[in-house]
Amino acid sequence: MIEKLPVFISITFGLITLITLWLFYNLLKKSTVEKIANPVCITLIIWLVLQAVLTLKGFYNTNTTVLPPKIMLFGILPAIFVIILLFATPKGRRFIDALPLKDITYLNTIRLPIEIVLFYLFLNKAVPQLMTFEGRNFDIISGITAPFIAYFGFTKQMLSRKLISGWNFVCLILLINIVANALLSAPLAFQQFAFNQPNIAILNFPFSWLPTFLVPIVLFGHLVSIRQLLIAR
Repeated sequence: MIEKLPVFISITFGLITLITLWLFYNLLKKSTVEKIANPVCITLIIWLVLQAVLTLKGFYNTNTTVLPPKIMLFGILPAIFVIILLFATPKGRRFIDALPLKDITYLNTIRLPIEIVLFYLFLNKAVPQLMTFEGRNFDIISGITAPFIAYFGFTKQMLSRKLISGWNFVCLILLINIVANALLSAPLAFQQFAFNQPNIAILNFPFSWLPTFLVPIVLFGHLVSIRQLLIAR
């Protein structure tokens, strides 16, 4: 836990994480693979609990100079591996192609409150300014535009698939940008930025859920959307 951090910031972030899990569960329930919604949700809950235990035990916050960093080895890379596995296997691709695009797009709305939490973390010296919308982080654009893309693109069908694909590519670039800056400003072996006010948040509970759960979910959503839109073309 981060000392002297106002409790409402941690509670808000925890609620954002739980809401994201609930939205993803409902997304699965609306798909043609709804029978696996419960097992997937249970697996994700176990993953969140595991990450919470590791973080609360200080596992990610000690020996931060080792390579690869422990949060990457035990938190980020396993999630990336699962995504790769889904795209690389026939069963995984069938699962991917069964997910509803509109709901995946709406899911990106969570990026707006995440950006607000990051700003409060900056004010409390838990992340550098470059991780906020006042710095190098423009990911808030994705959160603001997501409901409009979902509504006008899929409910009203007023937007072309080419435009929606373009939006996904742009938002994916914005996501990669902030992830790169977040990792390079964290007090890890390869830190490059923000030595005066490093990104300590992702090594502490509950904010370790950002790189180990929220970012992989958003990344997965963009990759699924791009695949489905390209196949449709």
